This record gives sequence, structure tokens and C-alpha cells, in this order.
Amino acid sequence: MSIETEIKATTTMKITTKTVINIMYTSRFIENHIDKFKEREITMQQYNVLRILRGQKGNPANLSTLQERMIDKSSNTTRLVDKLIQKGFVKRSICAENRRKVEILITELGLEFLTELDPITEQANKDILQHLTTAELETLNILLDKLRNKQ
Repeated sequence: MSIETEIKATTTMKITTKTVINIMYTSRFIENHIDKFKEREITMQQYNVLRILRGQKGNPANLSTLQERMIDKSSNTTRLVDKLIQKGFVKRSICAENRRKVEILITELGLEFLTELDPITEQANKDILQHLTTAELETLNILLDKLRNKQ
């Protein structure tokens, strides 16, 4: 279905307007379909922090590292970490060498939780992208990177 049909547009849009609206609309569509975590009482932003910490492979991260790697840059990283600490998924400690530095590590419980969520997330990704071929997915990624001036 075209974006004009989806949003019930009554006038013809300029191609630049149509494209930006289409990207924004599609972004919300993906967010709504991939957010399978509500019943597990975790947000997409908290999930993102857990994945970043798992990617540290046992090494601690600090708040600025988490913030720069977040998908949603407007997230309050401190609040997200606090919520994950309450759930037992991460722990925070003071660096022994630099007492001003706060280190954040994923816990075993956090790693187990991600292991449960990984297949759910992968299936949601497959469901969303099922109508695109591998070649189309590769082209889409190239175009999205180019849109952000990274290619």
C-alpha cells in the first residue's frame, strides 16, 4: 500500500515530503511491530542498553559509551540503567583506578534474559522484512546509510 493511501493524503506531495513522511511512517510501523517486550516489562531502549552491554563481552561500559551507541539518542541513559539495576539485569560500580568513573556491567540474569528475547526479536525482524529479498535488503541498507551520509 502506498504512503498516500496509508495516511489518506488528499493532495499530491512533493517527492521530498513524500519520502521523509514515508521513512517516518515506516519507522513507527517497525517500532510497533518489533516491540514484543511490553509483556516482559522492558522497553526497547532498555533492551538496546542490554544488547550494548552484552556486546562489551564482559568489559564494563560507562554512561557516555552507552549514550553514543544508543539507537534512540534522546533516551535518558541514567534512568534506563537505574531501571535495569532494579530488575537485576545490570550492575553499577565505581572504577577502582578512577573513583569518578562509573562502570556498568550486564549480569548473568541480564544475559539469560537476552537469550530468551533473541529468537523473539529475530522472528519479528523476519516478519517485518518478509516481503523483501536479500538483494533488496542490501540495497535498502546502502540507501539508508547514504541518507545519513555514511556511505
